[in-house]
Amino acid sequence: MSPFPRPSRDRRRRPLRAAAVAAGVALAVLLAAVPAGAHVTIKPDVAKKGSFSVFSFSVPNESETASSTKIEVTFPTTNPIPFVSVQPIPGWTWSAEKTTLPKPVKTDDGTITEAVSKLTWSSGAIAPGEFQLFTISAGPLPTNAKSLTFKVVQTYSDGTVSRWIEDTPKGGPEPEFPAPVLKLAGKSSGH
Repeated sequence: MSPFPRPSRDRRRRPLRAAAVAAGVALAVLLAAVPAGAHVTIKPDVAKKGSFSVFSFSVPNESETASSTKIEVTFPTTNPIPFVSVQPIPGWTWSAEKTTLPKPVKTDDGTITEAVSKLTWSSGAIAPGEFQLFTISAGPLPTNAKSLTFKVVQTYSDGTVSRWIEDTPKGGPEPEFPAPVLKLAGKSSGH
């Protein structure tokens, strides 16, 4: 026999119960925080100035009951992107709106007088708990800007609309519905 008394069975279970409760609380806090932190982003979020780049808009579904059925991405026209191609997604259709540029853009292929101002994907669905990547090839990216902001409107099957259009102030807190931002760095060595 041991010279030390054995703890009762209840005393041995208390630390396990406390650990289980703590783990449950931590999991609940984490799950509650996920929807607040999930928003439309650009992947990758950095591209070279002057380059033709491929990037995706990562769109999560934040509803527990409705599917996302329409995604509208507004492109900056102050620093336009002359050429945009869309990677098709099975089940989705897309359309592009163009706008006449106030100042034409000179490229290796000539002068561009209009550019894509909005892409819309529809007829598909992002179910609750899922996300979708909407991928484009675009360029040449502006050489006279540090970043490009894309405003995104996400429509759900129940009519709810999430507007990812808020600018994040420099050095300030992130807003509730931040617009995705593509940072531009360095300079491309060509296509």
